[in-house]
Amino acid sequence: MTTLLTLVVLALVAIAIWQMTKIFELSQLKAENSQIANDSDNKTNGYLLFAFLIFIYGITIFSFWNYGKYLLPEAASEHGSDYDSLMLVSMVIIFIVQTLTQALLHYFGYKYRGVKGRKALFFADNDRLEFIWTIIPVIVLAGLILWGLYTWTNIMDVNDEDDPIVVELYAQQFNWTARYAGDDNVLGKANVRMIDINKANVLGLDESDTYAADDIIVKELHLPVGRKVNFKMRSQDVLHSAYMPHFRAQMNCVPGMITEFSFTPIYTTEEMRQNPDVAAKVKRTNEIRAERAAKGEDNSDPWEFDYVLLCNKICGKSHYNMQMKIIVETQEEYDAWIAEQKTFGQNVMGQADAGSANDFGKLETATASH
Repeated sequence: MTTLLTLVVLALVAIAIWQMTKIFELSQLKAENSQIANDSDNKTNGYLLFAFLIFIYGITIFSFWNYGKYLLPEAASEHGSDYDSLMLVSMVIIFIVQTLTQALLHYFGYKYRGVKGRKALFFADNDRLEFIWTIIPVIVLAGLILWGLYTWTNIMDVNDEDDPIVVELYAQQFNWTARYAGDDNVLGKANVRMIDINKANVLGLDESDTYAADDIIVKELHLPVGRKVNFKMRSQDVLHSAYMPHFRAQMNCVPGMITEFSFTPIYTTEEMRQNPDVAAKVKRTNEIRAERAAKGEDNSDPWEFDYVLLCNKICGKSHYNMQMKIIVETQEEYDAWIAEQKTFGQNVMGQADAGSANDFGKLETATASH
């Protein structure tokens, strides 16, 4: 609200200054009444073009210098370097073209400004110029598009080569649930119509499907470093988007269908915490949190870097907080963790046994009362 009021006040001040300027111009007896720009006006506008050119270059340099530290660190997935290279080359080309075209645009605006008595020289057509400004963008864009298609094809090639782990990411407002395929590495059938909270069947697994018995359902995602992971993604309610920025991975989760993505983590969580860019970000964040703690404000506990799964679609009022922690560890650490997790079959059987015991207890009580 304060920001809005500040903007309103600034807008009113600007309008007041503009009105005062008009009044001042009208008060000058020697002021020209003509609305046609003269040589002085054109020259002034030419200088203003140069001033604006310096401004846009300055704000660009300032943005890179001051905000470049907020960019993502080195990619933590095998395909991430290809993605980053394509992005870097695209941005370099864009900035080179932008720098040259903006410089020429503003320079020509000044050089060929209107001067009394000077007639503009123009060409009805120029085949050479038209060929140059057509063929160069065609070649550059065709190269980027072909490179992009090649990179996209490689990234989106989800296959069963290299013994991948199969994991389902299940999205719902406003949390994530992960399901591992278990020892058989095959996910059991599931449908939202089969969800039964009373039996701990939160993902709607088909209890009659033998492939579902060894599936493991968790709320924290563990991945072994150097091991390929094939993700199957579902949504229970609305359109979500599984976004893992450090792995350069994103895929929509669509109700009623299964989408897929695959990548291989190359750095463990501990290794990424040693990355200079990550360490610098943690330091900056904890300095801010220390200031908040000194003032007794909330959200002031020291922060430690972790990979994270986010939702990158505006899926509702708590969209901002829809996330899951991802831990990348060694194969040995992963094996030890997965061995500690209960399978879907064990959970369902545990619920069934508990229910049977409860029913038996009720029967004994009723018999004793009679």
